[in-house]
Amino acid sequence: MGNGLIFHNKILDIVLIALIVAQTLKVIIGLFEEKRVNFRRFLDTGNMPSSHTASVTALSTAVAIQEGLHSTIFAFSLVFAIVVMYDATGVRRAAGKQAEVLNKIVNNIRKKEGHSIIEENLKELIGHTPMEVFWGAFLGIVIAFLMS
Repeated sequence: MGNGLIFHNKILDIVLIALIVAQTLKVIIGLFEEKRVNFRRFLDTGNMPSSHTASVTALSTAVAIQEGLHSTIFAFSLVFAIVVMYDATGVRRAAGKQAEVLNKIVNNIRKKEGHSIIEENLKELIGHTPMEVFWGAFLGIVIAFLMS
């Protein structure tokens, strides 16, 4: 397999690079959306592109290239990638929408009664839109091919 950049494991390095590139793109895209640099986006979940998706598709693609499409480890990594992408657009996105509704309820109570049930709002942006997942997948696949 040869030496990798960081972990001396080419596949793990590809996954890490995909994750870092996706998170960096979130900061760059945020610059255009917010008209300021927001480094918190580098560590945040949500937003464009999905770094979870970029990571798992980079993993699955790199495994496919190295081990082949008929290998057991490729099958495992593909199923893992599908579960992660489904979770990002399904369960995590639904949880984010529920947090948004709960935050509105708490803020209304805060306005009416002058106190709050909770001290800080729940995090609303934890999932992804299908488009954010698509671009995360595209990014992960491209990085895996470029680095393999």
